[in-house]
Amino acid sequence: MTSATSMAAALPAEYRERLMRIAREVSFDAGSRLFEEGRRADKFWIVRTGTVALDLHVPGRQAAVIESLGHGELVGWSWLYSPYVWQLGAEAMSPVRAYEFDAVTVRAMCEEDPEFGRAIAVWVGRVLAHRLHAARTRLLDLYAPYGSGGRS
Repeated sequence: MTSATSMAAALPAEYRERLMRIAREVSFDAGSRLFEEGRRADKFWIVRTGTVALDLHVPGRQAAVIESLGHGELVGWSWLYSPYVWQLGAEAMSPVRAYEFDAVTVRAMCEEDPEFGRAIAVWVGRVLAHRLHAARTRLLDLYAPYGSGGRS
């Protein structure tokens, strides 16, 4: 993930501090599922340590790992956009420590302060665009006759 999509680069210090005031420290054992595709998206995380794999259900096949996320990266974007349903799944590939955020609380903060809300939406939108590109490239690599062709 590029630095432009990290919380530190995307949000002004004041907004990062405001968000971190509501963070809760959590841990996941290797193999733990953080969320499942199609289920309600009510939380999100920033990875402190460890690795989280984002995966996509592929009918008739094993789930395709789309991307691996590590330190400082956002896990989950579906919480911000209605209907608040996970579009991917996520699994801890190693022991993970993360900051957890309640989506309802963050969405309320965004409504109360439109500038804060805009900053959050732009940050999550950048992450979303990056993830869509990663998903396309990974699925082409897995299932297209000639892979992704190496295009960026």
